[in-house]
Amino acid sequence: MSQTQSQSTATGALPNRWLQLAFGVICMISVASPQYVWTLFTKPFMAKLGANLAQVQVVFSIVVGLQCFLGPVNGFLVETFGLKRLLGAGGVLVALSWVLGAQAQSLWGLYLTYGLFAGLGTGIVYIGVVGLMVKWFPDHRGLAAGIAASGYGMGASLTTFPISDSLKAVGLESTLTTFGILFGVVCVGCSLMLRTPPADYQATRHASLPVAARADVAPSAMLREPVFWLMYLMMTLMSTGGLMVVSQMAAFAKDFGIGGATVFGMAALPLALTLDRLTNGLTRPFFGWISDRIGRENTMLIAFALEGVAMTVWYAYRTDPTLFVLLSGVVFFGWGEIFSLFPSTLTDTFGPRYASANYGFLYTGAGIGAILGGPLAALLYQAAGGWSSVFVLAIAANFTTALLAIAVLKPLRRRYVNEGEARARAPAA
Repeated sequence: MSQTQSQSTATGALPNRWLQLAFGVICMISVASPQYVWTLFTKPFMAKLGANLAQVQVVFSIVVGLQCFLGPVNGFLVETFGLKRLLGAGGVLVALSWVLGAQAQSLWGLYLTYGLFAGLGTGIVYIGVVGLMVKWFPDHRGLAAGIAASGYGMGASLTTFPISDSLKAVGLESTLTTFGILFGVVCVGCSLMLRTPPADYQATRHASLPVAARADVAPSAMLREPVFWLMYLMMTLMSTGGLMVVSQMAAFAKDFGIGGATVFGMAALPLALTLDRLTNGLTRPFFGWISDRIGRENTMLIAFALEGVAMTVWYAYRTDPTLFVLLSGVVFFGWGEIFSLFPSTLTDTFGPRYASANYGFLYTGAGIGAILGGPLAALLYQAAGGWSSVFVLAIAANFTTALLAIAVLKPLRRRYVNEGEARARAPAA
């Protein structure tokens, strides 16, 4: 056991792991707003800085890009310097992003405060919390990772209206400063309550789940294994395919004649976006829980195929406002679970010791999807003069990944585990 682990798990009774999960979720909620409520700040910053929308939206790209592509670095730092230090630092960075961003007097100042600090801080907290929860819950890995991820995905729903009201009441600078300090205090406070379980920590594991025979595989060794790169390809395909459609909802809703429609007495597009956020959060613990019982790859087949079918029916009935709203929720329900299934599958395969660092590498696949999804959909739309090619490619990505899960990943992972078990049983030379 490393010195860091020894310090974080002193002798004595272990903390309640469900409380650890609760504190981790609160950390996630406290850092979700810089990304998910950014849209509320675009117009105020445009007015303050005299900038156009494209210039201001660079901030969002910086936040998401740093969060995803610094995943390996963030995971390494968490594993090396300890969880509490890094999560506390992440909370401080998120607070600084809003407090200093409120004082920005130029676009570059905004990029280097809000963009840089929020991207660094949210990435550290996200990777650290997910990596911790898959260690505490070897028997409920999918559920725990899903609950943690849903805290980030749905956390901003708690702050959207208060922040919106505050912007109207006291303006941009005061809102950013007040909420930034609040988020930082909450995240740092909860991070102090988190502990890393001992290296030999065990919990009752469901019989249907294989134990990782090659436990505690470091990133350098993991990156040489084909099973990792297959998971990376699948993560990238699911992220790209989903975001091709997700990123363009407002645009194709207008083209389909949904923009001005109402459903259940409410505007169709805002209602769809609200439902999507809800199902995108609920699917993470739900399919994570399912995967704890029937296996990761079996669940991937069901979830990824569900999204493919939902997208197909969605496009077929694209001009019906009610079906547009309802099916958009099903599409998100089949997409968001990638953030619970992939970290739990990865940790099942390569062990919990380097879970944060290992997931940091896999998480960059989501970053590739974030970069490719929107622009690729726009290019296909322009080339084809319509949305059919966008939906065809996204649907194909879903069904391809579903088949890869059951036909390739499942036997490949089984062979990897069996080879590890054979080596473990072999007598030392």
